[in-house]
Amino acid sequence: MVQQPKVYAITVFDGDGIGPEIMAPTLDLLRHVAGSFGSFSFDFKHVPAGAGHFKDTGEALPKASIDAARAADAVLLSAMGLPSIRKPDGTEITPQIDLRFELDLYAGVRPVRVYPGQTTPLADPRAEQIDFVLIRESTEGLFAHMHEGQVHDDQEATETLRITRRVSEKLFDFAFRLATQRAKKFNRTAKVTCVDKANVFRAFWFFRSIFFERAKAFPEIEADAAYVDALAMWMVQKPWEFDVLVTENMFGDILSDLGAGIMGTLGLAPSADIGDDAAVFQPCHGSAPDIAGRGIANPLAMILSAAMMLEWLAAEHDDQDLAKAARLIDEAVGENVVAQRDLTADLGGAANTIDCAASVIANVDKRIVADGFSDKVA
Repeated sequence: MVQQPKVYAITVFDGDGIGPEIMAPTLDLLRHVAGSFGSFSFDFKHVPAGAGHFKDTGEALPKASIDAARAADAVLLSAMGLPSIRKPDGTEITPQIDLRFELDLYAGVRPVRVYPGQTTPLADPRAEQIDFVLIRESTEGLFAHMHEGQVHDDQEATETLRITRRVSEKLFDFAFRLATQRAKKFNRTAKVTCVDKANVFRAFWFFRSIFFERAKAFPEIEADAAYVDALAMWMVQKPWEFDVLVTENMFGDILSDLGAGIMGTLGLAPSADIGDDAAVFQPCHGSAPDIAGRGIANPLAMILSAAMMLEWLAAEHDDQDLAKAARLIDEAVGENVVAQRDLTADLGGAANTIDCAASVIANVDKRIVADGFSDKVA
């Protein structure tokens, strides 16, 4: 009896600007890899959201789209938002942030890694050793009341920062578990650093106190803390010394872009927002409306986000073929970047979006055949 492939339901948000242009070849890659392995497949369900949808309907994130995201095995989300389309209060349309709150996606995972041989702004040869993960709390901090900020008599403005024990404990446990997984992968001692401003704000002292309470449950992991201003400096001076960093929402928002700067571009920066029952995967970069429709957008951060999705699904469903597929995609992107093969203009190349993605697919095929995962690839 022929075993039927495992079908994973993926809710897809195509996004704004270049979003649809980088999503399409990413889905093609996922379908291609699934067909090559034969043991899994994907059921992609496209749902509306975004600034463009808001402009047309007055609604940025429909309830039906939220429900579809909640019901899926995972969510793949492309770049969203358009600077020209804003709410009456002047803020941008950010359904990707609203989705984090709707699905309680408290752990924002932002990998910072330099492929061996990759060009970076850091001249130090140790830059090739950079491979750490920034965990950004995604539902609290300064974002907790982002729709409730007030301007008083045109003289002052106030925002509210919130940190709770319930979410902080889950966040820190997530960070420690991830560090444990990385320790096994790299055969080294795990380390988690809490990044805060505990020397000035009581809320961050509370945050740090909970961190060290939870660290007691993971005695094999080295746990320390750093002030965010010092940490920002060390991310430039010695980023190869980090393993897992965990921090508040706004600090994480800023430091994750600094991490992308270390890598040299947001075009290689994937991300995930993970909760107890759902996970969303998306590139860190914006929708780049200035180049939308020209076919020159860089799809690699979107593709790497899809690889992160496969890795997460593999762990959730104990699917080793998904884990292999994730690794093959990641390695294929890395080889293209280092060899400067078929890269888009932002990475110094001249390839268009489709050719860049096609080159990754070809590289994946080569690896599938070489590693003996499938005989279906010619």
